[in-house]
Formats: sequence, structure tokens, C-alpha cells
Amino acid sequence: MNLTRRTFAAGLGLSPFISTRRALANSEEFAVVVRNHSEPEVCAEKDNVQIDFLSPDVRRMRVRAVHPAYIGSVGLDRAEPDWTSCDISGDASFPSPEREARIWSSPDFWLVGWTYPSFWRAQDVPVRIGDRLERGLHLVQLWMKYRGAPAEVLVFYPRDGYWRARPLPFGNLGWTAYGSSFLIGPVEIQERPLVAFKEVAFDPNTLSFDLAFVRGGSARLAFAGIDQSEIKLDVTYSDSMPDKRAFASLRSMYTSERMADVAHVAWRAAGTSAWDEASVMSFSGAPAVTELWAGRRAQSRHNLSAPDMIFSHFGSTASAPT
Repeated sequence: MNLTRRTFAAGLGLSPFISTRRALANSEEFAVVVRNHSEPEVCAEKDNVQIDFLSPDVRRMRVRAVHPAYIGSVGLDRAEPDWTSCDISGDASFPSPEREARIWSSPDFWLVGWTYPSFWRAQDVPVRIGDRLERGLHLVQLWMKYRGAPAEVLVFYPRDGYWRARPLPFGNLGWTAYGSSFLIGPVEIQERPLVAFKEVAFDPNTLSFDLAFVRGGSARLAFAGIDQSEIKLDVTYSDSMPDKRAFASLRSMYTSERMADVAHVAWRAAGTSAWDEASVMSFSGAPAVTELWAGRRAQSRHNLSAPDMIFSHFGSTASAPT
């Protein structure tokens, strides 16, 4: 019995999960270009994995964070950073937060905003929650009540557009780690890949985020479902990306098979029923992808319980996938 999933679906009027295979069989075959800009790195705390998604016609997609295949064997995890082989002499420090505040709450979900003394990107992005306007936030977390305790399931950074997601803790685990990040919107480089937001608005009634981009256009990221297996987020776009920019990007880290948040990718090309696979560093990209998985086959010392990421259900209309 999956009370979490059933309660969530009933509360938002959503249909229950269906299998990926059935969903893909019933959806249109819409393919996007995937480019891999990943570079070798020895420091485990640097995001050296970058996989971009491009299409002038895309208007929707689904992002899923799914527990890794070995999650049932995880008894103990660690989330402390590993600075071995890292030169951090020129990196910015991360002081304690100046402010932590619950900026919205319901009986089952709530948002927490964080402000720090400094952040690598200075631009302030207003965050609206209904009629309430918050400024100066560096980090926003979405929490939900699960098994009588709080569970953090989604986080984003308004100033550079980074998101992270994770399913509910698997089995009897008290928590699982965050891993890869993703970007939604026109991806650009300003010291590092980012998406510049003009404003972020949260709709408490639908648990969705409306993203207005500095480069023009907008998108909606809707919290569509969650259980102990996966979290899924539906994304719709108002228009094509300006200047032929990527409409989404996966950001992660890889130093070796045993020290990685993403070590392998698998993708399905349009018109095929089979998957292609490659290590993340040897993946040369693909011109017509309908679904892409990025994750790990073997257990890693870095964020062992962090989820795999799946990008799928690309489409040319903004209607939500089934």
C-alpha cells in the first residue's frame, strides 16, 4: 500500500503513477538534441559533468529523481564533502546563514528560505508565494510531512537557477542524499552554467513554480508526484529558448566509478526500442533522444544514496504528460 502516493494524488487531483514503458508507448515520439560538455576532474566537490538538452520546438518534459538500483543495500550513508585532491584556496567561503524562515506552510508541505552573508552570484531574485514577496533569498527548500517527520524533497537556488530533487527515504532509511543538480530555462555561462531568473512565483494550490527568465520567456515546474521510489516534476515552457540555448541541463560530478554522483548514461533514440549506454566521460552526445538516464551502476563513496536522474516525455505542446 502506498499511502503517500495515494494521499498526494488525491490532494492535487493527480492520477497515480503508471509505468515508464506504458507512458512512453502512449506518448508522441519527440526527440531532442543532447550534448555532453563534461570534463575530467580529480576534485569530488566540483561539478564537472554537464549534459545539455536542446530543441527549438520543445514545450514540455518530465524530470524524475529515482533511487539507484542498489538502494536496498544501503545501510549507512555519508553526505560530508570530500576535499581530497581539491584546491579550494581561491574558492568563496560558505559562512553560517544569517536567516532561516518558513515562508509558506500547509498541513503537509512547507517552504523554508535561507539567506547567507554572501553568495557567488549577487543578483537578487524576488520569490513570490501567493500575495507574499520575499527578497534576498539564496536557497529555498520544499519540505513535506512523511512518517510523522519532515522530509526535504526539493531545493532551488534563485540566484543561479540550480535545482535538486530526491524521493522519500527508501525502506527504513531516515534520509537519503541529494546528488545531481539540474537547470530549467535558457542555460548560459557566467563563470559557471546557470539560468538567470527574473522572478520565481510559487503557487500553493498546485505546488508549482512559475519561472520568469531574464533572457525572455517563462516555464512552469510542477511537483507532480512522489513516493519511496521516485519524485517526478513536470516542466512546461512558454516559448523556445532565446539564442538557441539549451532548455535544460544536468550538472553533476565524476572523478571515478567509485567517486561519482553520475558515472553512466543510457538513452533511447527516436524510432528505436533499445537503449544505448556509455560511461559519462565517453558519451559523445546524441542528435535525437526521447529519454535519458544518468546515474550509477556501482556504489559510490560520494553521496551513496543520491538518486539517478531521468529526463523524458519531451513534447511540442504544453499539455502535461500522462
